[in-house]
Amino acid sequence: MSLTVSQLLDDAHRRLQAVSDSARLDSELLLARVLQRSRTWLHTWPEKPMTPAQQQAFATLLQRRLQGEPVAHILGEQDFWSLSLQISAATLIPRPDTERLVELALERIPPQANWSIADLGTGSGAIALALASECPAAQVLATDRDAAALAVAQHNAERLGLTNVRFVLADWLAALAPDSRFDLIASNPPYVCEADPHLAQGDVRFEPHHALAAGADGLAAIRTLVTQAPGHIRPGGWLLLEHGYDQGEAVRHLLHDAGFTEVADFIDYGGNPRVAVGRLPPG
Repeated sequence: MSLTVSQLLDDAHRRLQAVSDSARLDSELLLARVLQRSRTWLHTWPEKPMTPAQQQAFATLLQRRLQGEPVAHILGEQDFWSLSLQISAATLIPRPDTERLVELALERIPPQANWSIADLGTGSGAIALALASECPAAQVLATDRDAAALAVAQHNAERLGLTNVRFVLADWLAALAPDSRFDLIASNPPYVCEADPHLAQGDVRFEPHHALAAGADGLAAIRTLVTQAPGHIRPGGWLLLEHGYDQGEAVRHLLHDAGFTEVADFIDYGGNPRVAVGRLPPG
């Protein structure tokens, strides 16, 4: 039986509602991949009949999603900022909330500045590559302790033609020269409590645990960053950290205690506290 685009999408939407909060979008993204068409094309040609081979290919991808595998992993890519990034099981899936961190960083970087910037725990390279694309005069360092994740980030930089980024295998700042200094350091570190039940639910089940969880209170990585960063930030430079929705006050205290000034916390697109910033006093 030959089904149309709209029939396939309606059936997939119905089935995916049990496992996804974005069932319609998921269905469209998967079918668009099978057909090598845009989502706009799907809406333009809803009565287009699908071949048996197309229906089977879509059924295969749909089954993977029904088993909980994230759409980004099925497609092997995710949009972030103005970029299309390839991802893998070694990286977190870039999320819109992290774009808020990029916005806040860009508000602090002067136009055409040749700043030295670091993105720590870069994963797919989302933050580093977004900043490199917006600040071509800047030099961006991207670190990650996972070689497989770092390889994905480096591949993304090559695909996007971004040459003002370099990559270092490092656990935060530990492998860098003692005299390395940056005008701005940004990071989306792991910040979920180890016992959080959400780690066993939804898409995060397929993402690397070490990139999500950070100790009993979720603040272990942030404490390390706040401790290490002052020795690698130039006077007047900035530290920006993504954190959990309920960690804003704790992160602000950590920044104050480490000597940062102009400490503030900013909400994400959902209205939750998400990005803490601090500045080292000018010399």
